[in-house]
Amino acid sequence: MTDQVLQSHEAPVAVDSDVAQPWSSTKSHAVFWSLAVSVCALDLWSKYAIFRHLDPNAVMDLIPGCLRFALALNDGAAFSIFRGKTTQLVVVSAVALVVVLGMFIFGRGHSKLMTVSLGLFAGGITGNLYDRFFNGGLVRDFIDAYFGSHHWPTFNVADSVLCIAVGLMMISAMRKSSDQ
Repeated sequence: MTDQVLQSHEAPVAVDSDVAQPWSSTKSHAVFWSLAVSVCALDLWSKYAIFRHLDPNAVMDLIPGCLRFALALNDGAAFSIFRGKTTQLVVVSAVALVVVLGMFIFGRGHSKLMTVSLGLFAGGITGNLYDRFFNGGLVRDFIDAYFGSHHWPTFNVADSVLCIAVGLMMISAMRKSSDQ
């Protein structure tokens, strides 16, 4: 009879809501750390490979008229804001990394989406922070998206992943607020 009572109270779980549910602690750690390390490794490897093999004055068209590789060194943050403020950018990045790690480690019951977002944040922040520490305060950028003569600021893998992480975090926050 107890089994019947439990079964009658179980609500059907929608496939879409699965990402709002937390993983076990072990799986959360595996996903978070795998993403953080993989993103950082991919970012650093891609910077190394492109900067090693592409002539500083050359460009490599990937999608002509739209996307290419072009080397750029950025001493600022997004869109080159805070140019030349290396110490402040290192401090802000280090604090952001500590906050992300703290949110993950000390937070309880993060949704799967939030766990993925935090792992992406950790990897992206670490990739660019590495550059600031070991590349004279300059972040290596090489992805140039453009249309005609209009160019988006050059960026790298870490920047792309950070944007994805922000989007996922926003979706996670919206889902959480709609569940309440």
